Amino acid sequence: MTSLDGRVAIITGAGRGIGREHALLFAAEGARVVVNDHGGANDGSSSSESPAEEVAAEIRAAGGEAIANSDDVADWAGASQLIRSAIDAYGDLDVLVNNAGILRDRTIVNMTEAEWDDVIAVHLKGHFAPTRHAAEYWRGEHKAGRARRRNLVHTSSTSGLFSNPGQGNYGAAKSGIATFSQIAAKELARYDVISNCIAPGARTRLTLATPGLEEIMAPKQGFDEWDPANISPVVAYLSSADCAFTGETFFVQGGAVKRVTGWEFAEAVEQEAKWSVADLAAALQPLAE
Repeated sequence: MTSLDGRVAIITGAGRGIGREHALLFAAEGARVVVNDHGGANDGSSSSESPAEEVAAEIRAAGGEAIANSDDVADWAGASQLIRSAIDAYGDLDVLVNNAGILRDRTIVNMTEAEWDDVIAVHLKGHFAPTRHAAEYWRGEHKAGRARRRNLVHTSSTSGLFSNPGQGNYGAAKSGIATFSQIAAKELARYDVISNCIAPGARTRLTLATPGLEEIMAPKQGFDEWDPANISPVVAYLSSADCAFTGETFFVQGGAVKRVTGWEFAEAVEQEAKWSVADLAAALQPLAE
C-alpha cells in the first residue's frame, strides 16, 4: 500500500501535460481521481470535455478509478461543482491539486486588458476558487469530528518566482499563487490541512509556446530531464497523508527537487529619526553599488 491508497484527489488541468501525468501516477498509486480539464487551447480560447474524458478512460482501462470533469476552475459556481463532483462520486475529498493554466504572453506596453484579466483569472482565481470550496468542506468535516490530513498542492512557476520578461500577467499570477499557498497553510492548519507549492520545469504545451524553448526541451538520449512525468512523484508525495511539509515551495525539474525560500530582508539603513530625502539618498547609495 502507498500513502495515496484510497485517497480522493482532484487534479485540475489534468487533460494534458503535467496534469495528465499527475492523474496517471495518482491512479497507479491507488488514488481515486477526478480528472478536471476545461479542454481549452493554450490561451483558454476554447473548451472541450474530451481531454478529461480521455485521461479518465485511460485510468479506468488500466484498472484505476477516475471520473472526468470539465468545470471551469475560474468560475465560482464551476469550482463549487468540481469539489462536489468528487464528494458525490467517492464520498469525500482528500487532495486538491491546482494545476490548470493558460498563457497570453505579451510585454507590458503591448498587453491588453483582456490578456491580463484572463490569465489572472485562470491562474489566480482558478487556484483560489476550488481551494475556497474545498476548505469549506474540510472545515465542516473537521467540526463534525471526521478530521484527518487533507492536502493542497498549488502550481507556481519560475516565471513568477524569479520574473520573466514578456509574462507580466502569468508571472504576477504565479508569484501570487506561491504566497496564496503559504497563507492557506497558515489559515487551514487548524483543520489539519497542509498546503504546498511547486514550480515545475517540464516540456508542456505552454512551455513549448515560448520562443527558443522547443529546441532546449527537445528529448535527448538517456534521461529526459524535461519529461513532465518527472514532476508527478513530488506532487504525489506532497499529496500524501504523511507529507512532512507545509507552506513550502519546491522547484522541480528532471531529478532535481529544490526548496525555494520566500522574500527575506536584505541590507538596511536605519536611524532614530525621520530621514531627509538628501540624507536617505546618501545612505542608500552604497547599497546600489
